[in-house]
Amino acid sequence: MTSIRVLKNFIAITRHPSVAAAAREIGLTPAAAGQQLAQLEGEIGVALFDRNKRSLVLNNHGRALIEPIQEIISRYESLGAEFKSGLSGSLTLGALVSSLMGQFGKTLEQLKQQYPELEIKISTGLSSDFLEQVIAGVLDAAIVTESPYALPKSVQWTTLYEEQMILIYPKDKDRTDLPFIRFEPKTWTGELVDQVIRSNRLQIESSMVVNSVEAIIELVRQGLGYAIVPKLANVQWDKDKRIVISTPTRKAIYRRVGLLERKNHGRKNITQAIEDHFRKVKKGLRSGVKH
Repeated sequence: MTSIRVLKNFIAITRHPSVAAAAREIGLTPAAAGQQLAQLEGEIGVALFDRNKRSLVLNNHGRALIEPIQEIISRYESLGAEFKSGLSGSLTLGALVSSLMGQFGKTLEQLKQQYPELEIKISTGLSSDFLEQVIAGVLDAAIVTESPYALPKSVQWTTLYEEQMILIYPKDKDRTDLPFIRFEPKTWTGELVDQVIRSNRLQIESSMVVNSVEAIIELVRQGLGYAIVPKLANVQWDKDKRIVISTPTRKAIYRRVGLLERKNHGRKNITQAIEDHFRKVKKGLRSGVKH
């Protein structure tokens, strides 16, 4: 009979480009991970991946099993939860790298301290990629920028915090002599950058496109250009001697960062705790209490 470990192995493989990468996550050799996948397929009676010489590609049978297998794992991990204090089990979470440098990074640290039996597995990437993975059940939830498009009815998005979009350029350099470094236009944050440009009637000529807020900030520090980025909470902007911040004067634009999840899934107690934490932080900020 298939064990919980075999089911967890299958979910790990759906999140990675190769069996070897999944095996590293769950502490198995690639051969052992491959054997567990073959065992699951043998017991179910269908192939869950289409195979070629170089990779595995999740097929329709595999996609259909992600959510029910996630539910089985969730129910197993919740056994005895009523006898324990606090949260336990695991959450597979997608997160923008920039969110880990922002307010969510602090929340993650505090949750781990408060709930030592809680395991949060982080996968980094872009908001648009996370949407597909949350819908498919590969991720339990994701910390993403607010979508500029209408979301499918099967998912919900809850605002956690906001970051103002700011203009940054190297200190002691004339911005008009520098090229503009643009965040990848087809991403959700890239849409916000375009909105800032249009709303403030900025004259921009791009010379470089980068899909990382952190990389853009560093390029500006090195004097290679100027950019529009969200004002990340964990960056000490006031102490940075190499960057000058300017706020667009015509219209302020904010990047809203929130929790994206399916309306029904087995990790609601954990995602609810994340949302509750941010509500407490906001309440504390309004009352002048530090967290």
